[in-house]
Amino acid sequence: MTGSRQRPLLFLDVDGPLIPFGAPSGQYSTYLSDLDSLTSSSNPLLARLYPGHGPRLATLPCDLVWATTWAAEANECLSPRLGLPQLPVVDWPETSEFEEGDERHGLHWKTRALVGWAAGRPFAWVDDEITATDREWVRAHHRAPALLHRVDARHGLVDADYTALAEWLRKA
Repeated sequence: MTGSRQRPLLFLDVDGPLIPFGAPSGQYSTYLSDLDSLTSSSNPLLARLYPGHGPRLATLPCDLVWATTWAAEANECLSPRLGLPQLPVVDWPETSEFEEGDERHGLHWKTRALVGWAAGRPFAWVDDEITATDREWVRAHHRAPALLHRVDARHGLVDADYTALAEWLRKA
């Protein structure tokens, strides 16, 4: 009996990778969506969400997972604008459940939860706050391949990021 190989996961943060921020005012491209006209209380940052990310993400050889504080709102607000289906969403532990000292020692608050969610599967994590401490911790606590890919929050995902992700995912 041959075991089926599971596709790698791609944990995707929103603020920074998909919605750029931090550049001087006026340096962002904006994209108006037909969906924006349907909702009067639309988040103004959604205009920075480039719809072309959806098709590019969908072609990557992985299973996409929202890894963002947007939580279920990512499926409500972002998936339709990107042309993506409803994606699984990482449920973050309560603040009291984080290991004491993680932040003090430089470990991102998402790191442990993502390794737990991956449950031994290969994964890539796209975020603008990843550090060397996160990479070291994942290497020590996750046996499968993992790519922690930091994105420049001022620009969000760019061609070079997609190239790096696609190459790594094909090998994972």
